[in-house]
Amino acid sequence: MEPPEAKLSGPAPGPPCARPKEGPIPLPIPGPSRWRFPDPATAGEDGLVGIGADLEPATLVDAYRQGIFPWPHPGAPLPWFSPDPRGVIPLEGVTVSRSLRARLRRSGWETTVDRAFAAVLAGCADRRGDPRGSGGLKPGPPVDQGEGGTWITPPMRVAYQRLHDLGHAHSLEVWAGDELVGGSKVALVDLTARLTEAGGCLIDVQMVTPHLASLGARDLPRAEFLDLLARARDEPVRLPGDRLPVARLG
Repeated sequence: MEPPEAKLSGPAPGPPCARPKEGPIPLPIPGPSRWRFPDPATAGEDGLVGIGADLEPATLVDAYRQGIFPWPHPGAPLPWFSPDPRGVIPLEGVTVSRSLRARLRRSGWETTVDRAFAAVLAGCADRRGDPRGSGGLKPGPPVDQGEGGTWITPPMRVAYQRLHDLGHAHSLEVWAGDELVGGSKVALVDLTARLTEAGGCLIDVQMVTPHLASLGARDLPRAEFLDLLARARDEPVRLPGDRLPVARLG
């Protein structure tokens, strides 16, 4: 059932965490959005902000700038969430186990940024899972993302490819020679290093799962997350895209 206050309708009308020495020019926002989202601070216990809208670039960028994200549920109109608490990984708080450090040093893998966005998107979409959970509308997959859950339905895949084409969505690739390899832990450690260099604040993982908690994810009160987002969202952050060895991180 759609609570009236959660419907999406109608047109929509601080300092950084760390500033790189030479900041890039901000990307233009692909707007304005056709939809007006309710205040995410008013979301209920399940974090549901609204139901409906579309996946146009302007809609997605406007939602993310407000701390709201879509999470498709089969058989239901598109729901949008801003959970309380919010799952985040502080850049200085990533957990690197002894075995992971050994892999970083010995694998011979390398990483890039935005060299194979479509292939990474396709690989993530192939990890099947039922995003409905145990019933009702709730954010997050029913199984840990590290164990096969995915939110990348075909419409989401098209939408995020369009965002990438506009410069608002990015991929980090892990390579063994000329082949892409899986390994979210290695990608996360590399992403953290690149994001720190670029002047980023933290990684928004939306919901803390056991897999993400093992990597350093923790809960942040929604009000604190939204305040941080409001102060940081206009700061231009561009990940360095050079091909780099993961051994530098071990």
